[in-house]
This record gives sequence, structure tokens and C-alpha cells, in this order.
Amino acid sequence: MSKKKVYVVTGGAGFIGSNYIHFLFEKYGQIKVINLDKLTYAGNPENLSSLKNNPDYVFIKGDICDSKIVNQIFEEYKPDYLINFAAESHVDRSIGDAEDFIRTDMYGVYVLLEATRKYGLERFIQISTDEVYGSIESGSFTEESPLKPGNPYSASKSGGDRLAYSYFNTYQLPVIITRASNNYGPYQYPEKLIPLFVTNAMENKPLPLYGDGKNVRDWLYVKDHCTAIEYALKNGKLGEVYNIAGGSEMENIEITKLILQLTGKKESLIKPVADRIGHDWRYSLDESKLKSLGWNQEHRFIDAIKETVGWYMKNEDWWKPLKSGEYLDYYKKQYPEGTSLA
Repeated sequence: MSKKKVYVVTGGAGFIGSNYIHFLFEKYGQIKVINLDKLTYAGNPENLSSLKNNPDYVFIKGDICDSKIVNQIFEEYKPDYLINFAAESHVDRSIGDAEDFIRTDMYGVYVLLEATRKYGLERFIQISTDEVYGSIESGSFTEESPLKPGNPYSASKSGGDRLAYSYFNTYQLPVIITRASNNYGPYQYPEKLIPLFVTNAMENKPLPLYGDGKNVRDWLYVKDHCTAIEYALKNGKLGEVYNIAGGSEMENIEITKLILQLTGKKESLIKPVADRIGHDWRYSLDESKLKSLGWNQEHRFIDAIKETVGWYMKNEDWWKPLKSGEYLDYYKKQYPEGTSLA
């Protein structure tokens, strides 16, 4: 019998990481997944509660900046693939205090790359973001477009992105970089636009919309993002960058009104607020490079957004503790540093 492929997924208790782990177990029978997550406010092991009794799933509470824990994982589990989702990721928080972003999104990537350099891997996937390109008035960014990050978050992600490439170029590490547009779907922490607005609408609270709501984002369903990452891992060329777009550009005011329609609430809940400092106006990606390899989205936006809104409406017991602040204290007690749960 051939050896099970071992995936190390960093930040796997977060939104996209947990969806990716679910995707892996649904797609493959014979794999092992090691989930390394620091369990900050946005990481929630309950996202993966259905895997608690799966012997091929191991959760380890730890920081990607901790070389001791990272090296122990490489030594014990001898992974084939590492997919780095771990990141500080909310623009507003980076504007208030950028230190954690620089540490995790850049130094953390360095620690993972050094472990890969020491122990070896088949593939290292660095999950980047469309925000490293900055804003664009017309057209779409290709993978060759210059990087012009416009806030501390996107600057830190740009640093990790380019550091990963430098380890491919300098040390021939098997690095592939993906840059995706705005994700939506189940298990997203309710500070981001879609889950915040859905849950606020359900609670009859105002929906705080930045400025005139004309900023444009391209929306990518998280399950399509998962298939794209796996496709790049298996079919991508080492050292290359692959854009992953949703093909669903909308003004923020448009998606806000759609959320209100789907939740059966009135537009009077919309509350314009002062615009974010340095707010990028429009993001847009050209994803023809990845599609030329054979990947395509499987979900229509209107179907996926309905499914997403429905998920939050049916899972109040998941998001209410997060919005109330009950979550962090509980999980700090439940999962002390270094916890391993098979």
C-alpha cells in the first residue's frame, strides 16, 4: 500500500483553511492532514468539529513564527505538501496596528520556508491575495502586473509572497503562489462584509457601509477557491504565480442590497459610515493563466451567495458566540499552547 500523502495546512482553523481541509477529506480517501493554527480571534476549531474523531486529522495549536513547533511537525509527520493560509488578514485591523501583520505574514512565512529548506517537501503553496496589486480603474491584473499594496495588510502579504518566490529562485524550493479575490462562504469570521452584513441584518442591526458603497470587489466562492488551490498544487509550474478570480464583480452597495433581499430585510438598515483610510477602489484579476491549465469555477454566484446566506441563517449557534466575544476566552482554556488533538 502506498504511503498516505501528508498535508500541513497552516491557519486551518480559519475561514478558507477549514473549508480547504473539509474539501481534502471529501476529495481523497487516503490522506493525513496536520492543522497548525494559533487560534487567534479568527481561528475556530469548531469549524472542523466533524473531524475530531478522524485519526487522519491532527490539530496542533501553535504559531507559524515558532520554529520549534514547525520543525517538530516536519520531523514527526514528514509532510508532502504545505499550504500556508496562516495570516493576519483584516485591512481595518492592520491600519490600527500593523505589527502582528508584519510578524505573521512575513516572518512566519520565513520560518515555514526555512523548515521546508531543511526537511524538504513536494510542494509549498503560499496563499497570497489580489490586494498585493493595489487598485485598478479598468481592466484586470495579470500575474505580471507590478505589486502596489495600498495598506499595511496587503504590504505584509506582498512581502510574504515575494519572500516565498525568492526561496524558489535562490534555493530551488518547490514554491507555487496563488493570489485570490475576495472569498465568501461558510465559516467566515463575522467582521468581513458578507457575514457581518448577513448577521447584522438577522439581528436588525445597521449595516455599516463604507463611503458611497461604490467600491468594487470580485467575489470568489470559497469552495471554488479550494478546488483552484488543489489544481495549482497538482498541475501548476514551480515558481509561478496563479490568479484565482470569482468572475463576479459587484459594487459594495449592490451586494449589500442583495443580502438584504435574501434575508428579507429593508434597505433602511444600510448605514453609510466614513470611508476607510486608503480604501482601494477596485480589485480585478485576470485568471486566464490558471484556466489554461484546465481549472474552472463550479458554482454560479447567485446560487453560491444564496447558499452562503442560508448557512449563516441556519447556524446562529456558530456566529453568535463570535460576535458576543464568548469564543476567545473559552478556547484559550480549551486549547493551551502546544495542544495536539488527533
